[in-house]
Amino acid sequence: MDPETSADRTKSVKARMWAYASRLPASIKAEAEKIAREDGTSLNQFAASAVAEKVPAIRDLNYFAPFKARANLDELDRIMQRKTGAPPRPRDEAPED
Repeated sequence: MDPETSADRTKSVKARMWAYASRLPASIKAEAEKIAREDGTSLNQFAASAVAEKVPAIRDLNYFAPFKARANLDELDRIMQRKTGAPPRPRDEAPED
């Protein structure tokens, strides 16, 4: 049996949580509450989920920024416009419109 009691686990989880009071415009708060309600979650869970999505997105942007800075977009355009002589593969044609 696990020596850690349920109470100990609860304390451990709570110790890793952090309360944050935020100031949101009323319209954004109302919309967030509506979305959370529709999703069956609390506003707090919605906010935690939103932050959890945003953090890795920003980390990705920061990771790729040096690559973007070194990119030669003129060369990319040249490569993308070259003619290979091969027809497009099935379902790889350009849209008609």
